[in-house]
Amino acid sequence: MDDPRAQPDLTLMSRHTANVVWQRGDQPFTDLRYSRRHAWRFDGGAEVAASSSPHSVPVPMSDPQGVDPEEAFVASVSSCHMLWFLLIAAKRGHRIDEYVDDAEGFLEQDAEGRMSMTRVVLRPRIAFGGEHAPSSADVAAIHDAAHHACYIANSVKTVVSIEDPLRR
Repeated sequence: MDDPRAQPDLTLMSRHTANVVWQRGDQPFTDLRYSRRHAWRFDGGAEVAASSSPHSVPVPMSDPQGVDPEEAFVASVSSCHMLWFLLIAAKRGHRIDEYVDDAEGFLEQDAEGRMSMTRVVLRPRIAFGGEHAPSSADVAAIHDAAHHACYIANSVKTVVSIEDPLRR
């Protein structure tokens, strides 16, 4: 009989790491009024100030200037989609001069009653240049291909949708 804890056969493409560091310092801890400010450090040398969301933990225990995990999740979905969109558009001969996305994530109670990032809405505004501008149907097809290629979207149960700026 198969071991139910066994992992399915997966092909490892790459590994990705993050170093997350929080230190108490001299602040009390068990009163729950400790700072949630911490740092995210990445292998390329980037360091990001992070914190819990002020929506979850009030200021001053949260630092509104830090990136919270929910914002990072939304940015990750948006960034992954954008990177695939740019690649697919370039391969199809379309030049993009600018891509700006005002993405929004929704933290809601899911079907199991848990708080979950249930939806992420991408709202890209894309400026095309050059002589080979895509049609609306081409743009929709590129978005669809990017969505299906995005590693992050493929990894989560969150509903990811793209709002067409022409239909807003």
